[in-house]
Amino acid sequence: MALADQTLYCRDCNQEFVFTVGEQEFYASRGLTNSPSRCPSCRAARKGQGGGYGGGRSSGGGGGGGGRRGR
Repeated sequence: MALADQTLYCRDCNQEFVFTVGEQEFYASRGLTNSPSRCPSCRAARKGQGGGYGGGRSSGGGGGGGGRRGR
């Protein structure tokens, strides 16, 4: 099946954006099967916030050890 540019709508700002054939080929080469749901501007803003894309945040956890003290 031949690829063609797709017109999509951003889930954040509702702006129309084009998912180009080149971007589709890039996504396919990375094994990504879903089309982007955000326009490039919103993707960049979201990435800058540290949200999503597997990084930036950690759940903390750690601590440990200090709960009980000798009586």
